[in-house]
Amino acid sequence: MIRVLLVDDQALVRSGFRIILESEPDLEVVGEAATGAEAVALARDLRPDVICMDVEMPVMDGIEATRQILADTSPAILILTTFGHDRYLFDALAAGVSGFLLKTSRAEQLIDAVHALARGEALLGPDVTKAVLERIAGAPTQSARSAAADPALREPGAPPMVPGGAPTAVPAVSPAASPAASPAGDSTALEAAGLTEREREVLTLIAQGHSNAEIAAALFLGESTIKTHVSNVLQKLGVRDRIQAVVWAHTRGAA
Repeated sequence: MIRVLLVDDQALVRSGFRIILESEPDLEVVGEAATGAEAVALARDLRPDVICMDVEMPVMDGIEATRQILADTSPAILILTTFGHDRYLFDALAAGVSGFLLKTSRAEQLIDAVHALARGEALLGPDVTKAVLERIAGAPTQSARSAAADPALREPGAPPMVPGGAPTAVPAVSPAASPAASPAGDSTALEAAGLTEREREVLTLIAQGHSNAEIAAALFLGESTIKTHVSNVLQKLGVRDRIQAVVWAHTRGAA
């Protein structure tokens, strides 16, 4: 059985998650917490395999609760968030969470996410991936910082820069029209990492938020083969999980 702890300050939300998760024969909700402080205590006492964690809660928020829990025990933590909470994404990554999913996701997506985290995988819901990529896109590059200092260096029609070098409007990062995207393209970073051509293709699709099954379908390979490629990519990039691989790819212009 996969033991799950639910953490959310809304009782109705917890009840809904419990009904969804306990519809699966291998999932058991072993406890519920309404605050981050309660979550820390229950995680220590119940030793769950996966914790479904809200972010904004009274007494202690989900990010601080995550830090304290992972300092003492080692469950996989799934942040269940909303669009309004995307400002917490990188704080939560730094705290050590294993996944993000929107509360508006379908029931089967929640079930799949809990199973994935219990297997030791990491997961970003597609809409959350988009929020991460938009946040990364908002980080000014060196050329953008130079343009902020010298208006003559800006591209014609570029948006005006605000103090700190960020454009006043950051365009959204659109996913590729087809999952079978071309391999990630920053050759310097990729060559330094030692990725093969196939591993570059896999990294591109990871960076777009695709699951192993979707990558396998796009590349006409078996899912076990993709799992091996993903493990090799993570090892060569020196990252802990596929979430960090997404950040690696996009901060280096390699996807």
